[in-house]
Formats: sequence, structure tokens, C-alpha cells
Amino acid sequence: MPELPEVEVTRLGVAPHLEGRVVEGVVLRRDGLRWPFPARLGELLAGRRILRTGRRGKYLLIHFEHGTLIIHLGMSGHLRVLPPGTEPKKHDHFDLVVAGPGGQQVLRMHDPRRFGAVLWHGLDDGDLEQHILLRGLGVEPLGEAFSGALLHRETRRRSAPIKQVLLAGDIVVGVGNIYACESLFRAGINPKTPAARVSRARYDKLATAIREILAAAIVQGGSTLRDFLAVNGQSGYFQQTYFVYDRAGVPCRNCGAPVRQIKQGQRSTFYCVNCQR
Repeated sequence: MPELPEVEVTRLGVAPHLEGRVVEGVVLRRDGLRWPFPARLGELLAGRRILRTGRRGKYLLIHFEHGTLIIHLGMSGHLRVLPPGTEPKKHDHFDLVVAGPGGQQVLRMHDPRRFGAVLWHGLDDGDLEQHILLRGLGVEPLGEAFSGALLHRETRRRSAPIKQVLLAGDIVVGVGNIYACESLFRAGINPKTPAARVSRARYDKLATAIREILAAAIVQGGSTLRDFLAVNGQSGYFQQTYFVYDRAGVPCRNCGAPVRQIKQGQRSTFYCVNCQR
């Protein structure tokens, strides 16, 4: 599944092609993806100017004066910016046609597994942060509100393993499986450690590691997941710098011990028993 860096890379890629442009049309090639497409979406957006793009966790936000289009890439989705008239391929389910100084362009969503989403939240629906998909999300890991102090304070009653607490997303959002493994390795924290037993000093190290790793992944275009492509069709290359993720049995880059793989909450966890205590 595309994680926060992949979604931010997508946002950075589409922003110059969307912001300030006017929607000329919407093309829907099926009734919906994970959920049905909004009713009369074409009527809602036609002739409306896109103010800006944003991101909340793994959700891409396209803001208009009268509401916000919420896009989730699901397990296998990606967005491409294409010239008008480009023939759709199988699994190309949604087009947003926009016009601007350079002429028409098409934002196209490709989603083979159809776990993605295209939803609408109008001004009449209330505060965007209270949307059912957004209201339970924690703070942004690259924002000012995120810190070791926050992690320490919010985990005093959490007996679950620290990695599972990170993945839950209700304290800090967008730290998915890959980046949780890598961040815990950099901070030297065993992923099985109960969250309540991690000290404030170690949470300071973890918060720094999360920030650094996510920022580096964004610069490097995200990770090459099975289906992820950036807007320009290029794959990310952060995976070339993994220290533990997907390296089971391979010598640790720090100490040489074999990287271990275990299951936590039906997800694979990779860690070094020597470097992570």
C-alpha cells in the first residue's frame, strides 16, 4: 500500500498541473471503487477552480471553494497526468479533466484492485477534519505538533507493541509498515517493546528518526512498492537504502547479524536483535 511518502510524492507531482486550473469535466468508468463515486460529481466540479492541493495522512486532498475532493490510492492505485485524448487502459477508472494556460490535461486514476476511493466533502458537510475517514487521524509526522514528548505522553497506557501503536495512526498518522520498521531500527528500539515501556529519551530519538526517514523517502520519490508509480510514471528508489525492511536473513548493515522477520498484526516486521533493544 502506498504510504505517506508515496502520497506526498504524488501530491507534489500533481499540484503544478491542478492548482489554479478549472475543471472541465469528470469521467467515471465504473460506479465506484471501495465506495461508490459521489452522485453528480461531474456537475459538482464542472467550471470550478482548484484552489490548492493538500494531504492528510495517506489521503490526497484537492480543495475547491465549495468543498474538497478526497482521494485514497488504496492498495495498488496511482495517479498520472496525461494529455487529452490519451486512451484509457484497463483499470483506469477516474479522470479529472482540467484546463489552464497550457491547455487541457487529464488527471487519471488507475486502480487494479479497486481499494482506492474518490469522495466529496462539501462545505455543507461541516469541518473537513470531522470527515469519517479523517477525524480519527493523529498528528502529521512532519508537522510541528509531532514530537517525542507527544509519543511519550500518549502511550503511557498503551501495552501494545510500539510498532503496532505507530501503525494504528491515532497518535501519529501515515507511518506505515515500511517506515515504522526503518524508524524503529534507526532509533534502536525493538518493535516488540510495549509502547508504555519506551522512555521519553528513546521517544525523542524515534520522533527524530520518523521525521528524517519520511523526509528522505519523499526526496527519493518514495519506495518501489509492487504497484506504486509517481505521477511521471517513475518508481521511487528509497528501497535501495533500507536497513531492515524486506531484508530477512541478510546481514545487518550495522552489526552483521541476520535481520529477523516476524509477524505482528498480520504484517511482516523486520528488525535486528543486536541493534534494537
